[in-house]
Amino acid sequence: MADRDPSVRVRFAPSPTGPMHIGGVRTALFNWLFARHHGGTFILRIEDTDQKRYSEDSIHLITEGLRWMGIDWDEGPEVGGEYGPYAQSERVDLYREWADWLVDHDLAYRCYCTPERLKALREQQIAEKRDPGYDRHCRNLTPEERAANDAAGKPYVVRFKMPTEGATTVHDLIRGDITFENTQLQDLVLLKSDGFPTYHLANVVDDHFMKITHIMRAEEWISSAPVHKNLYAGFGWEMPQIAHLPVILNPSGKGKLSKRSAGFSEGGRKIPVLLYEFQDAGYLPEALVNFLTNVGWSFGEDREVFTVDETIERFDLDRVNPAASIFPVEKLDWLNGVYIREMDPTRLAQLLMPVFTKAGYEVNPETLIGATPLLQPRIKTLNDALEMGRFFFVAPFEPPIVADLVQKGMDAPRTLDALEKALVRLEALPDFAAATQEAAMRALIEELGLKVGQLFGALRAATTAQQSSPPLFESMEVLGRDESLRRIRLSLDVLRKAAE
Repeated sequence: MADRDPSVRVRFAPSPTGPMHIGGVRTALFNWLFARHHGGTFILRIEDTDQKRYSEDSIHLITEGLRWMGIDWDEGPEVGGEYGPYAQSERVDLYREWADWLVDHDLAYRCYCTPERLKALREQQIAEKRDPGYDRHCRNLTPEERAANDAAGKPYVVRFKMPTEGATTVHDLIRGDITFENTQLQDLVLLKSDGFPTYHLANVVDDHFMKITHIMRAEEWISSAPVHKNLYAGFGWEMPQIAHLPVILNPSGKGKLSKRSAGFSEGGRKIPVLLYEFQDAGYLPEALVNFLTNVGWSFGEDREVFTVDETIERFDLDRVNPAASIFPVEKLDWLNGVYIREMDPTRLAQLLMPVFTKAGYEVNPETLIGATPLLQPRIKTLNDALEMGRFFFVAPFEPPIVADLVQKGMDAPRTLDALEKALVRLEALPDFAAATQEAAMRALIEELGLKVGQLFGALRAATTAQQSSPPLFESMEVLGRDESLRRIRLSLDVLRKAAE
């Protein structure tokens, strides 16, 4: 591969504060594809310094979710690596050391402002219609004032001394140069009063010591880029190359796709937002990978369906579009259907087994293996198989009502007569293959002077109790002679009772 560069090191650094958002999954995927394209290293780092929102279950959801997507990591939790530990809560001493280094070199300062003062300051700024932000009160304390605060044991945070004049320019690999006026930048907190770092300090320190070469993260972090550039400059470290991935919009194109996007879209369908929701909705990981790759990146050649290996072969940032991308869930449905239709039926049956069992059905494996090729061309998600194929496993089977058995142009007595004659013919068949059944039933249609839909529709209702199903006689073959005939007899009972 012409672009191979084993020195490339990228990372995905989620916070374990809840289930993974699909936007975060896209960020992980792009980092992973970039690393695999260059033959580099993909690192999973857990940013667990937000102790108030920390959830141990989230770590499991993150690791299992990435594995489900086929995203493996070369260094990180459960794998280890030369630059660990890979959970930030285990690296707190390192952050404190470098926060102190910044203070000692007059690049950061201790801020003793109380929450009450900060709240009052913000309220005053809003009342005066000024942009809210810290007023750098503690930046200008005298050495005596700082010593007095420390002697009194006042709690403090560590703030970075941002330059107050000039501009900071950050080169984005996707967007080009982005310039920020320093007068608009804040002295952001690097170390909180509990001794834990903020995102800004922890990321810069970790990315440096883990030798990260490229940072790919969400567009929402652009505003922090000048802070990080100045931090790198303050430490005297080389800043990794950086790229901010385009925001993902909800399907209507109105606003960022977020947890608030879940519910129902304008078309009346539920919008999955969290990774487990896509899993629960019956999407395949390979389809979701293909779909997410298309959200903000272009394979080229007007192709929308491609394998992971094909993507890795040509994945690079020059194909990423910086413009916001709409999240077209309907296209995911189509793409998932494509992958289902191309899947080996045996594997599909294995994936469908838990779908039916979770819904409460007792599944006969042989029946499922027989039914899968019939369902395969007719479903877009694994869950679609429930609606289409539940009749194979429902127990006890409840026969349909008279209105569903009687087809257009028929009445109950004629339907009863047709099904009785069909039952006799089906019982006498030498075998129960679909072709044998169909030939016998078409001959019966000719004898009775019926239309195809009048008899076939009645048989479909009698054997499936559904308005739609896979091909009728193939379905009856999977059900088997005994079960198919038993269901027809139950429907005959319904018709006879109605005639009494």
